[in-house]
Formats: sequence, C-alpha cells, structure tokens
Amino acid sequence: MTIRPATASDYGPIARLIEAAFARPDEARLVEALRLGKAMAREWVLANDKEEIRAYLALVHMVEPRGWYALAPVAVAPGSQGLGLGGRLIHAALDVVEGPVVVLGDPDYYTRFGFSVGRAANLVSPYPLDVTALYEPAPTGSPPLARLVYATPFGA
Repeated sequence: MTIRPATASDYGPIARLIEAAFARPDEARLVEALRLGKAMAREWVLANDKEEIRAYLALVHMVEPRGWYALAPVAVAPGSQGLGLGGRLIHAALDVVEGPVVVLGDPDYYTRFGFSVGRAANLVSPYPLDVTALYEPAPTGSPPLARLVYATPFGA
C-alpha cells in the first residue's frame, strides 16, 4: 500500500469510495464543494499495488483561526475497514501538518493519534465540543482560546 497526494484523476474513485464508506453521498458532495471553494489544504489517498484507492483523507483550511486545519473526511473502503488504513493516513498527515488540526468524531478513536478533547475545551465551535478534538504539533501552555469558523461548505 502506498500513501500519496490525490490527483485530479483520483477524484472520481475518491467520490465513489467516500459514498461507499459513508453509505450516502453527503460527504462526497462536501469534498467536491471544498475543492471548488479552494478550501482544501491537502488530500491523500492510500492505494494498493493495483493503484486502487482504499482510503482517503483531507485536511481543510479553517477560516478561523488562520493557520488551523480541519481533518475531514477520513474514509476507508468498506472491504478494507478495520485494517488500520485510516490510521496510516492520519499519522502521515499529522507528520507533515504545520498547524493545529480540529476533528469531529469519536474521541476514543482520535485520541490514539494525539488529538485531545481537553485541549479543545476552550474552543467556541458550531459543533458539539464533546466530539471535537484538537491536535497541536507542539502544544504549550493552557488550552487555546479560539472561535472555530469552518469553510462555507461545512454549513456551520
């Protein structure tokens, strides 16, 4: 399996993978809208030896705070779930990210990658804080005080 940046020729297979992983088209539409809105910071895929995309991850620029990112979405093909592919992509993304990353999701899952619900406790978010976690490449001092403004396609 190889982790690499997504290319325009991957967009169709990525959309199909996301739809299959989430069993609905909403997240695939979100990814398309984020691309069209120039909100994407980075997109990665994990592909097998046949170049079939088995997993996908996006980092999206936050509107506020500047220099922060949202991790959304992470998707793994249904037949490849439970094999650690999403985790491999998350580790790869966090190894190169230059700023804090916010994620919405199961805290038990994301804390294993260094995300912290506690460090997100002082954030003002349009989403529930009990499922909001923060990754900081080099956390220092008190948890940050910040208002989260997501890219327009998130609808928040």
